[in-house]
Amino acid sequence: MKFKTPPVSGKFIATLPPLLSVGIIALLVYRFHLEKLAIPLVLGVIAGGLVDLDNALSGRLKNTAVSLAAFAASSLAVQASLGNTALFLPVMALLAFVFTMIGAVGLRYRTIAFGTLAVAVYTTLTYNPDSASAWYLNPLMILCGAGLYSLITLGLHILLPHRPVQESVANAYTALGAYLDAKACFFDPDEADGIEERQIALAMKNNQIIHTFNLCRSALFYRMRGQHRHPRTTRMLRYYFAAQDIHERASSSHISYRQMADKLKNSDLIFRFLRLMELQGQACRDIADSLREGRTYTPDPRLARAGKGLKQSAAHYAAEHPTAPEMPLLQRLADNLQNINYQIANLDSGLPEAAAGDLRIAHHDSAKLKDAAQSILSQLNTRSATFRHAVRMALIVVVCGLIVEMLDLNFGYWILLTAVFVCQPNHSATQSRLKQRITGTLGGVLVGSLLPYFTQSLEAKLMVMTAGVTLFFLFRVNKYSYSTFFITIQALISFSIAGYDITQALPMRMADTVIGCLLAWAAVSYLWPDWHYLQLGKTGAAAVAADAAYLRSVLERLEHGGGEDVDYRAARRLSHERAATLSSTLSDMSGEPKKYGSRLHDGFRLLKINYSLIGYISALGAYRDTLRRDPEHQPFLQRYFPAAAQVCALMEDMSELPEDTFRQRLTDIRAAIKDLRPQEGGEQSSILWQQLAATADLLEPAYLALNGRAETAPDATNGQDGGQSAVQTAPKAEAV
Repeated sequence: MKFKTPPVSGKFIATLPPLLSVGIIALLVYRFHLEKLAIPLVLGVIAGGLVDLDNALSGRLKNTAVSLAAFAASSLAVQASLGNTALFLPVMALLAFVFTMIGAVGLRYRTIAFGTLAVAVYTTLTYNPDSASAWYLNPLMILCGAGLYSLITLGLHILLPHRPVQESVANAYTALGAYLDAKACFFDPDEADGIEERQIALAMKNNQIIHTFNLCRSALFYRMRGQHRHPRTTRMLRYYFAAQDIHERASSSHISYRQMADKLKNSDLIFRFLRLMELQGQACRDIADSLREGRTYTPDPRLARAGKGLKQSAAHYAAEHPTAPEMPLLQRLADNLQNINYQIANLDSGLPEAAAGDLRIAHHDSAKLKDAAQSILSQLNTRSATFRHAVRMALIVVVCGLIVEMLDLNFGYWILLTAVFVCQPNHSATQSRLKQRITGTLGGVLVGSLLPYFTQSLEAKLMVMTAGVTLFFLFRVNKYSYSTFFITIQALISFSIAGYDITQALPMRMADTVIGCLLAWAAVSYLWPDWHYLQLGKTGAAAVAADAAYLRSVLERLEHGGGEDVDYRAARRLSHERAATLSSTLSDMSGEPKKYGSRLHDGFRLLKINYSLIGYISALGAYRDTLRRDPEHQPFLQRYFPAAAQVCALMEDMSELPEDTFRQRLTDIRAAIKDLRPQEGGEQSSILWQQLAATADLLEPAYLALNGRAETAPDATNGQDGGQSAVQTAPKAEAV
């Protein structure tokens, strides 16, 4: 089956709804002289775009109905209270708190809730106490604008129902290609130095993969909830599962880079590893391009030749070094890369669905009101970042409202708009958005000051307004400063269309932006600031516990058989997500070195240890389909799984154990693993033992890093000796 989707850029398709919506509004304004209604209509389009969520047709209809109902309630409540400060401030504070708390339920709730809060703020921008129009006119026009946007997205969905999913899968393969490129760098023997930087860079690439995988999973989940699954959805699902399997195999750690780089630097084997991974990274980008262009992917013949060359080179090295202890690990690494080749080459093999295994997808968002209410209630405490942010937002809107009302500022609610959009749940994100907002607004004001000289006619103003909204949506996700620049121009030109003198609005627009940004910065800096709640130990312990759950899931499949089901994928995903959360926490802490300086060293060491743990576990996971459970191997396996279960239990309990108890349990584990070590021969037993021994050898440095004693931890992430470990003879793998 070949893809039928037209080869149209995803970015172009994404700009069609705002372009067509505002274009239609521009025509209506021009044809029927509706200049006074231009502002609320365009703001409605923007609000509709803020809550646009990919879904199946029935899901889109449901989202549209819920969004418009929430918009109506929010806008009418604000409109009815405007002009009465004693009523308006409590209403806005309640809306800000409630809709921010709703975001705790899940991404879809959070998106609709923020859009609804934005509508409340937009309603204040359209308020004119001197207007003779009906009081409900502006809320009605905002709803009409949002409804028009939703109507166009529904039409576009009917024409291209599968394009968003295809784009999501393409983005996943693009991120996977970047990850493979970063991983390939570890196989360059001429670049043995700087491994620390490459480990951190690889962790950042892994975060990008997890983000794109989550978006892809969400897109597929909402396409699969119906009873009838479209063949193309099933195809994209297999692409997604293949990407997950490739990621797991690429994440696997088998060998110590430093040791192998030294041993193989005069052999072509290490360069063949490097070349094959680079070609696989390029293949992932080619897959992404084929998805975006609507064509069937054709594997690059060089990929098969590189795989064959690696196999021959590995055989030659084994013949020259028949007793080399690293040979089984090198062979396992080569087999893993060959499996990635197989996955890439068979993406379009057309396997029957029955052969594809468990095709279910787990998802966090729940449609049940009971579950949503429980999620919100569980967050009603100061330990919750969502609750703290909700209180901040409520206080911000009150302060902004008081400033506008007490000073009687014309266009003063731009302060409120800026503060609501700039204030983020954490300090570093707010600071970044603050800078981009001020920069974009300043650029927009400067360009806007020249608009009266070039847009004398209504037609010219309407074209600028349409372009401004379209470009705002084009840059909204990736270039916030650019999107702010274009929306500032759109706002100024819309006021000009409505009959206002924009030369008076220019300085106030800039002043309002600065005031709103300062209020947002003050809120996140002094009201429950991050550094009181960013707990490295808690985040790190959660990451290690998730690794333990992933290891348990791997061991269960090694022991009892079974492939990759939804529970296994959920455990693997949680492990990577907790690692990404740890990385994000460290990124936030790095932005405030004076406040966190003493813990940054512990944190980055813990981050590297955690990714090493994931690497060892992933290597075991990649072995689950080839494990032999015949009578010859049963004696080893019967002793292996209890020892591995002890490792899991210690990882789960690590954060709560006193040091003497931890060390006693670790000593018992080391003794068990030492007794478990297989004799000469037995490739399967050796591989299983090596991975478990290497995992156990990381438990002590992980414990010390969690407890702020990383400087005393054995260096278990650089391929050197691990100190007093009874399993120190196990080669320690890195992110290779």
